[in-house]
Amino acid sequence: MAADTRPLAIALMGPTASGKTAAAIELARRHGGEIVSVDSALVYRGLEIGAAKPDLAERAGIAHHLLDLRDPWQSYSAAEFAVDAAAAVRDIVARGRLPILAGGTGLYFRALLQGLSPMPEAAPALRAEIAAEAEVAGWPALHAQLARVDPAAARRIHATDPQRIQRALEVYRLTGKPISHWQALPGVARLPARVLKLVLAPADRAVLHARIERRFDLMLEAGFLDEVRRLRALPPMAGVPAPLDLPAIRAVGYRQAWQFLDGGDSAAGFRDKAIFATRQLAKRQLTWLRGELDARWFDPATDAGRLQDAVSLFLGR
Repeated sequence: MAADTRPLAIALMGPTASGKTAAAIELARRHGGEIVSVDSALVYRGLEIGAAKPDLAERAGIAHHLLDLRDPWQSYSAAEFAVDAAAAVRDIVARGRLPILAGGTGLYFRALLQGLSPMPEAAPALRAEIAAEAEVAGWPALHAQLARVDPAAARRIHATDPQRIQRALEVYRLTGKPISHWQALPGVARLPARVLKLVLAPADRAVLHARIERRFDLMLEAGFLDEVRRLRALPPMAGVPAPLDLPAIRAVGYRQAWQFLDGGDSAAGFRDKAIFATRQLAKRQLTWLRGELDARWFDPATDAGRLQDAVSLFLGR
């Protein structure tokens, strides 16, 4: 059998607040790596505190890729990410460095590592129309609608995942064909690399919940609400008819902060809703990660040594 000559890469995955940023930086320092962000919030300029974007001190000496690519009123698709990330990986490998793919956005990981079928471009007006329907009927009703036109997609998409429900209905209404049809077509090729998949996640769900709560309180102390006020004050935002439908503002924490600043809740209610939304995100991420059957799992509190050993063995160092 011919030797596998594909370049090596590390995929460090995990739910939000599991410690991926610090672990990725440590791996990069030890193994001559550069970090490729796999996070749908970190691509947006101005999303800093609430997105837990690594600051300049954390990034010191370690190259980070795919941060701050778009303004918050712009869109950025999984297909665009796959193309940009593959280019970043090629550049890193060409310079003799180790690509470390770090983040928690499952759609981005799937697009890069498994390839992506061709999809119609987003239609903002149609998306707004679907969102308006959801305001009246609720996302479970739209999920039931999706089940009638695309049962395969409805089985994969949870009724509490509005972004994917919206996209699936958008594709069907745009083209008359279900999103599962488009996903079966050849499109963006998978990353031509041999990838070690690592999942960083506390074994005890209560520990992760506590980390999420503590991190959000630290974000508030660091000025998260002022950050959202600055986003709201950006002149281009004034021309956005429905800012809560923007992918950047749909990010957990930002949506709840935006609604709070609109006068929609008390400070305590805002905090509770943001923490709950973050825990729900972590739950969805863990559900996706359990489907990554070739990934190895590590608890950040107890398995740092095992994780480093796994990487060293994979790299042959």
